[in-house]
Amino acid sequence: MKTPLYFISDIHLKLRTSSEEKSRRESLFRLLDQIRKTGGTCFFVGDLFDFYFEYPHLIPKAYTDFYQKAAEMKKDGVELHMLLGNHDYWVQEFLTDELMDHVYFNDTTFEVNGKKFYISHGDGLLSWDHGYRLLKKVIRSPLFIWLFRWIHPTIAYKIANAISRSGRHDTHSENFNEDVRIEIQDVAKKHFDHGFDFMICGHYHLGEMFDVNGGKLAILGDWFNLPSYAVFDGINLKLHFWEHNA
Repeated sequence: MKTPLYFISDIHLKLRTSSEEKSRRESLFRLLDQIRKTGGTCFFVGDLFDFYFEYPHLIPKAYTDFYQKAAEMKKDGVELHMLLGNHDYWVQEFLTDELMDHVYFNDTTFEVNGKKFYISHGDGLLSWDHGYRLLKKVIRSPLFIWLFRWIHPTIAYKIANAISRSGRHDTHSENFNEDVRIEIQDVAKKHFDHGFDFMICGHYHLGEMFDVNGGKLAILGDWFNLPSYAVFDGINLKLHFWEHNA
């Protein structure tokens, strides 16, 4: 991968383009244009889309402006990598072979400039999240995907809009968030004990970075309340925040 490496998570591009959604995208695209100028690699760490289900001959048209922006970035030499999240796992050839340079269906690891990275969207990491881990196995199974693909796209996207809670007020208490911090740091410690230098994840929308056992853990923020991104400049990993009017 080319440096600098940019890591962004939980953008949740919506199927409905409201004025608020338009503002969010304009803010995101300003950051992506900045990345185009510096070059390197842009790594989406899951939930780039609020819902993405690709059919053999159909893709969601609501994301056309992002498809165009991604094409511009690639034309300028920026590498695009994407780890699939719990909202946008169901991809096919358009996203894997055309839109992105590389797509990861599960947690991934790599080494750049002698630094070892562990990348995870983060869903299912919590020790008490037994129900979600079972649900994750079901909805990612080939049988579920095959059956869902028989639903007409119009109906499928209406279902997705109806059940999505992305962008609504975060009801998690500070006690819950503190439990998440403790749990994810325990996970990171295990990776750092095995020689990793950095762990990056999303899903929990915290926008925080921790020094853990000589390594750095970045839990990225979402792009509704706390837009953030991490940058590896070839030596260090730092967390940055992005204002909507930047």
